[in-house]
Amino acid sequence: MVQDKKHEVKVKVQVLELSKAGSGIELEIFAEGEKLGEIEIGHGSFGWRRASGKRGFRRVDWSTFAQWLNERLG
Repeated sequence: MVQDKKHEVKVKVQVLELSKAGSGIELEIFAEGEKLGEIEIGHGSFGWRRASGKRGFRRVDWSTFAQWLNERLG
């Protein structure tokens, strides 16, 4: 039984080594063809921008992001 794809992720890699400022990976996240938003993974932070977001990425540093995940996902 072939199942239709529900989610799709498109990746743009600017630099393979994330140790330099300004380097990062951008992920575009889709569900059933509709863009949910973008994730930006960089040397110093994790960023999220909604699909309809007019503003830039909302960023959190890695320690804050890890704490948030631990609180919500255990």
